[in-house]
Amino acid sequence: MKLSGVGVWSQQLRYSDLGEAAEAAAELEELGFSALWIPDMGGDTFEAAERLLAATSSVVVATGVLNLWYCPAEQAAASHAALAAKYDNRLLLGIGVSHAIAVDSTAEPGRYRRPLTAMKTYLDGLDAAEQPVPQDSRVLAALGPRMLELASRRARGVHPYLVTPEHTRIAREAVGDGPLVLPEQAVVLCSDKEEAQAIAGGWLRGYLSLPNYANSLIRLGFEPDEVAAADGRVFDAMIAWGDEAAVRRRVEEHRAAGADHVTLQVLTADQTAFPREEWRRLAAALL
Repeated sequence: MKLSGVGVWSQQLRYSDLGEAAEAAAELEELGFSALWIPDMGGDTFEAAERLLAATSSVVVATGVLNLWYCPAEQAAASHAALAAKYDNRLLLGIGVSHAIAVDSTAEPGRYRRPLTAMKTYLDGLDAAEQPVPQDSRVLAALGPRMLELASRRARGVHPYLVTPEHTRIAREAVGDGPLVLPEQAVVLCSDKEEAQAIAGGWLRGYLSLPNYANSLIRLGFEPDEVAAADGRVFDAMIAWGDEAAVRRRVEEHRAAGADHVTLQVLTADQTAFPREEWRRLAAALL
C-alpha cells in the first residue's frame, strides 16, 4: 500500500450520522482525497471502517488510531484480514497506545503502563495471529524517539497526530527513507485569528493537557507554560488557520520535511457537523 497526496481525518465519518458519513466518504473519494482516517474513541472501529469501505471503491480507509488496549491483537488481525480481502486491501491499520487518562478506569486503575512494551507485545500478537497483519498494512502513532524507532523496524511507517512540520522532519530522520511518514494537520479555514482561536483554542488546550502531546512539543523547544496556554506561537505551530493558500503552505512544509501524505482535520464551530464545504474548498485548492 502506497499513500501520497492529501487525506481527510474526521471524527464525523466515525461518529456522526451513518448515512451522511457514507455519502460524504463517496464525495471525498470523488474529490480526490487519497485516504480517509477515522479515530477510535469507543465502539467497533472495524465496523465503522467497513461502512466507509463499502461506500467507496479506491480510497484508503485508515484507523487513526486503533486503541490497542481495547481491541485484542488476534481480534484486530482477524477483522483486518476479512476487510482487506473483501475490499481490495484498502484498510490501513493505524495503531496507538492512547493516553493513561483515557485507558485507566476506576474498575481497573493502572491498566495503562509501559506503553512501548505494550506496543511491542501487540505487534507480536499481530504477527502470531492465524491471519497476521502484514507489516506494510500497519503504521504506528509515534511521537517520541523510542516509538519512532520501533515503527521503523516493525511497521510501514508512522502516523503522528497533532504535530508540526518540525516534528515531521524529526520523524523522517528517525525512520529513514523507506517507511511512510503520514502526519495529521488540524485546519481552520478563516482569515481572523481571534475567530480561529475561538474555534480551535479549547480543542487544542484539551489535547495539550495530555502528557504525550505536551511532551512532544516541549521536546521541540516550547516552554511548558506556553504549551499549557495553547495560544501564541503554539497555536500558530499546531493549527493551520487562514485561507486555502495558508493551508497549502503548511501541507508543503510537511512535505518538504519528509511527509509522504498529510491528512487534514478540519475544525469548525460545530464539531459534530460534517465540514463538507470546507472539504470541497480544500480539494479545489490542493488536489
